[in-house]
Amino acid sequence: MPAINESAILMISTHGFEQSELDAPRTKLSSAGATVHLATPGGEDIRGWKNKDWGDIAHHDKRLEEVSADDYDAIVIPGGQMNPDILRTNAQAVRLVRDFVEQGKIVAAICHGPWLLIEAGVTEGREMTSYHSIKTDLVNAGANWVDEAVAVSNGIITSRSPANLDAFVTRIIEEVQEGRHKRAA
Repeated sequence: MPAINESAILMISTHGFEQSELDAPRTKLSSAGATVHLATPGGEDIRGWKNKDWGDIAHHDKRLEEVSADDYDAIVIPGGQMNPDILRTNAQAVRLVRDFVEQGKIVAAICHGPWLLIEAGVTEGREMTSYHSIKTDLVNAGANWVDEAVAVSNGIITSRSPANLDAFVTRIIEEVQEGRHKRAA
């Protein structure tokens, strides 16, 4: 796996994240040399969702309320149904995603994670993918939905499901290595 030393990557999540969609990127991005912080609302440790029941605890590094896009090269949003649905009602999470896009930094969301991108108003005209059940949501928000493992649209990376985690993380690393993008907000 290529190295991304000296890169800082922020993950944001709350309870009900898809366990593998937080654990795999966190581990693989750290192994590639990035500093990875997990920010949660209120700075709580959070519990994942694994198959049909609650999963493991993920320990936070930062409070969502104290992080800034200025301090990171990329943001990663795990899916699961509960996590992004809760985060899209959090004004700080929505603002943070918008800040990353406005600064031309990498934004990566998997599964139901693009719900937060819809709420931030950054999907219009972008090629995106997601878990199949939110395809209509993305289309209605102006995205060009594609049924592919990973879609990249000028620094915004989206992916379908845990089955696509390797491709998703590989694209995050590639985009971080490439650097900032000039994107329309």
